[in-house]
Amino acid sequence: MGKRVKLESVITSVKRASVSYRAQEGNLLKVIAGSTINLRTDVAKISVEKTRRTLETIRRFLANFTSEFLQVLEGTSAVTLIADQKLFSKIVSMFSKDDILDERRGLAAIIVHSPKEIIKTPGCAIAFYSPVSRRQLNIEETMSCFTDTIIVLRMEDVGKAFAALTDLITEARSREPTVRR
Repeated sequence: MGKRVKLESVITSVKRASVSYRAQEGNLLKVIAGSTINLRTDVAKISVEKTRRTLETIRRFLANFTSEFLQVLEGTSAVTLIADQKLFSKIVSMFSKDDILDERRGLAAIIVHSPKEIIKTPGCAIAFYSPVSRRQLNIEETMSCFTDTIIVLRMEDVGKAFAALTDLITEARSREPTVRR
């Protein structure tokens, strides 16, 4: 506008600006609108050093595993197991203290189940992570498995994250009326 302004005035104006997120049109909007959310509470995680011994221990455990919820993430130097909290003491007891890098209880998993189009639609994962991030919530772990996007958070944060994701899906559905539910 050609006027001189103070930096503080610009910062204050930007802070006051209200911006609402709108999902992109097209396939991304259809994937979001066609998604549903499930919540799994009382989840725990343990990260162990990735060695031949710990991998073998995990393989033996998986062979005998019968519970509903278990996720295994294998990185270059560590393996993380996320499971029902009722299994946690059994899982921890399989490893020596020296193998355990981190352990957390009191977590919850939000499972976003999406249509198959998620596999070939760019931007879906970030579309689910962004509303959680904008609410200043820390994602403890995240993973995807086929059409499920799994977001693990602390129990005290899960309500806000669930609301943020529900709002995202509701907004997408209001803009994409052809989605079958």
